Amino acid sequence: MYASGKYSSRGPALIPRMKTKHRIYYITLFSVVLLGLIATGMFQFWPHSIESAADWTLDKRSVHDAPLVRLPVSSPIPERGDLSCRMHTCFDVYRCGYNPKNRIKVYIYPLQKFVDELGVPISSTGLSREYNDLLSAISDSNFYTDDVTRACLFIPSIDVLNQNSLRIRETAQALTMLPRWDKGMNHLLFNMLPGGPPDYNTALDVPRDRALLAGGGFSTWTYRQGYDVSIPVYSPLSADVELPERQPGPRHYFILSSQTAIHREYRAELERLKEENGEALLLLDKCSNLSQGVASARKRCYKGQVYDYPQILQESSFCVVLRGARLGQAALSDVLQAGCVPVILADSYILPFSEVLDWKRASVVIPEEKLSEMYTILKSIPHRQVEEMQRQARWFWEAYFSSMKAIGLTTLQIINDRIYPYAARTYEQWNNPPVVKWSSVNSPLFLPLIPPRAPGFTAVVLTYDRVESLFRVITEISKVPSLAKLLVVWNNQNKSPPEGEKKFKCPECTAIDGLSLDQTHMVERSECINKFASVFGTMPLKVVEHRADPVLYKDDFPEKLKSFPNIGSL
Repeated sequence: MYASGKYSSRGPALIPRMKTKHRIYYITLFSVVLLGLIATGMFQFWPHSIESAADWTLDKRSVHDAPLVRLPVSSPIPERGDLSCRMHTCFDVYRCGYNPKNRIKVYIYPLQKFVDELGVPISSTGLSREYNDLLSAISDSNFYTDDVTRACLFIPSIDVLNQNSLRIRETAQALTMLPRWDKGMNHLLFNMLPGGPPDYNTALDVPRDRALLAGGGFSTWTYRQGYDVSIPVYSPLSADVELPERQPGPRHYFILSSQTAIHREYRAELERLKEENGEALLLLDKCSNLSQGVASARKRCYKGQVYDYPQILQESSFCVVLRGARLGQAALSDVLQAGCVPVILADSYILPFSEVLDWKRASVVIPEEKLSEMYTILKSIPHRQVEEMQRQARWFWEAYFSSMKAIGLTTLQIINDRIYPYAARTYEQWNNPPVVKWSSVNSPLFLPLIPPRAPGFTAVVLTYDRVESLFRVITEISKVPSLAKLLVVWNNQNKSPPEGEKKFKCPECTAIDGLSLDQTHMVERSECINKFASVFGTMPLKVVEHRADPVLYKDDFPEKLKSFPNIGSL
């Protein structure tokens, strides 16, 4: 009881003294903590900028709910487009900066509905399903950012995929209204159907300043190499029709033509080929006897017989893709999906994604003037090669053509590789199907650091009279571990080559009698080639990627081991 009374008598006096002594301290501490929490909450939830507050989310994609923007008649119009633009002149790579993932950041402008002063929209279709799918795919990708200050590339939510649906002047004015437009710097536009009647320009007619263009119908005249990106014309049948992959090999038809709106001269030439080659060639056209309600886009006809399209494409080894009013044709996508090797006849056409895709592996490109020789040209291709091309064609479609997502992300990856070339995809990554890529090795980590010495490679050295230089070149080349053979082509017909490919002594050789030093050499050579082509009737010389030269014809080997024992002097 005493202890309890002692404790209770001191307690009431102690607590009031502690509150009085530290009251100011606790009030100050509490105030600082409270202000810190308020500041943190405001920083977390307050938008960093007006633009980033309205990011590309699902509830922003409806044109009906988008804010209305009226374009004054006096709104500025961008310049038509600078054909000299390249990545180092019209693109600010410093905006992309360095990041550990070597990946560009892409910002999509919030959706707005642009109208003129009378309230008429700049587009007759608004936001198409295809463009909505494209923007959705980008917003779901690793490229996307909703922070405009971090963006390297800007994509307008203005749909210019189909020029036919646009009001050209008003669309251009809408572009200049974008907050970050800055003469189109670092902006990317997607267009698949450029131009209009009667000339059908091969690039978008909307003035766009310095903006990059991912276009679906470029020609060599309008394509800015290394700046624009050539993309395919998306086929809506890709989403509506599922064609199972078919094993490569011979098909019922050798050549098939399924386009309905081709020039009458081309159709006449195809009909002549049909007469010459019979059932090997199937020439289809639009149907005129379909029942009511049958979709004409899904049918093709030949002499009253109806075929399902695009299913019929799988019945042919080769499928013709001719230019129409526009260079880019959706038929190319249909043909690739069917695993049919496209035979492309469209002079000056920049093939889709040709910056990274090797189209020689999946298609045959023939000049339009050679249409009459098409059957002969295709017959010369070995069956094994045709099968590889069929397989590659189908894979190209699956990887790069099958959806708006595939087209959009491939475009961004190409631009990404330009900006971060040290981390770019390799040729094999772009062109080799995943199943085949590492079929011969277990892991790329265990590949040899240098090529094997056998079989090695053959070095071909061309020379005229520079013996000392030749000796130095041979000395350096011989140090390469994978060298198997070295062939010297001696071009001086007035002097024999030095005896023995080990020591060279030529005291009488000078540097003033070389063939290339003669001022008339190039003129005479050109005249000789032109005369040869004139006598021959055409230019038979072709660009080749491989060269085979006779070897060992002078060496002391048994004759049966020599491929060209009687080649004579070079």
